[in-house]
Amino acid sequence: MAVPRLETERLLLREWRDADRAPFAAMNADPRVMEHFPKPLTREESDAFVDRAADRWAAGGFWIWVVTRRADQSFLGSLGLAAPMFEAHFTPCVEVGWRLAVEAWGQGYATEAARAALRFGFEDLDLAEIVSFTVPANTRSRAVMERLGMTRDPADDFDHPRLPEGHPLRRHVLFRLAHARWRETR
Repeated sequence: MAVPRLETERLLLREWRDADRAPFAAMNADPRVMEHFPKPLTREESDAFVDRAADRWAAGGFWIWVVTRRADQSFLGSLGLAAPMFEAHFTPCVEVGWRLAVEAWGQGYATEAARAALRFGFEDLDLAEIVSFTVPANTRSRAVMERLGMTRDPADDFDHPRLPEGHPLRRHVLFRLAHARWRETR
């Protein structure tokens, strides 16, 4: 399956290229970007992520796009839709998630790109619901989720099963957006 390209006013969400590996690895090694993840990624871990993205798209599924600025094709980060690979009270599901380089923060890019991904998920994939989750302290991502019209019920919050008991990032907040609500708020 060819990776669908999504365009917004300022952004292009596109397939991965070998040239994206170095800026993606640099972003994944930045402790500011990875503050709410268990650890920064090594180059090998970052490259493995890119390989998984290509494999999932090739298998006819969907996953993560590269986010670039249309004006100059600058690499800004990654964003996409993915099915979490763990069991929780809300799985199976599809999550929208993003990771942008520090230089791209505070410019509305995450919200703009996520809106395009939501549109793709609801219109092209006909998903009934899309979720997003993060640690409670990640106020930047939580603000994006709220701008997208996603809502949180504290009863949905969960302990991430891939993190051990006592890990400071284990607790997560869950935001949801139903297809019908998305249509109403567009």
